[in-house]
Amino acid sequence: MPNPKLLIATHNRGKIREYRHLLQDIPLDLVSLDDLGISEEIKETGATFVENAWLKACGYAQLAGMFTLSDDSGLEVDALGGEPGIHSARYGGDSCASDEDRIQLLLRNLAEVPQEKRTARFRCVIAICSREGRKASVVGSVAGMIQYQPEGNEGFGYDPVFYLPSYGQTMSQIPLAAKNRISHRSDATGKAVEVLKKLVESRCLP
Repeated sequence: MPNPKLLIATHNRGKIREYRHLLQDIPLDLVSLDDLGISEEIKETGATFVENAWLKACGYAQLAGMFTLSDDSGLEVDALGGEPGIHSARYGGDSCASDEDRIQLLLRNLAEVPQEKRTARFRCVIAICSREGRKASVVGSVAGMIQYQPEGNEGFGYDPVFYLPSYGQTMSQIPLAAKNRISHRSDATGKAVEVLKKLVESRCLP
């Protein structure tokens, strides 16, 4: 019998790669929006990570007709009042066309902030929804500092400037296996795993 399918509602290959690693112990066939040829965009109009995760999970579950996992995650910088927050992927609007552009904007906005006040965290909310509307959500986070220059090639997004004091490196400098043990997505996924296991065991996932 084939494994049940779970849609990971993203086009981001880096995120898909992380989820395949994080969920490898659950008998699921993970598919992406690209795998299903879904190009429709669910607008993230929510005011919080939770609202946006629900919008995407439930919207794509309807489009795909299957259980869907979606996350909304971002960087919260204390010295910037929690920004970029839910706008992390669109920080700077049209003037920032890449992760590198957004990192440079962040560093410019923190130019006058001393090292001890550059505290930040990545936060992740994972929502799981069926086409019938059954749903669950979990939250994860990891704390760190924003350093002055990007370093490392392993991550994506703001990883190159997110410094982890316990490792003495940025999120982009540590190996993927280490990142997957401590990241905000790992923290949230560890909790989501228990939800997914119950769904598989109860045969709720078709």
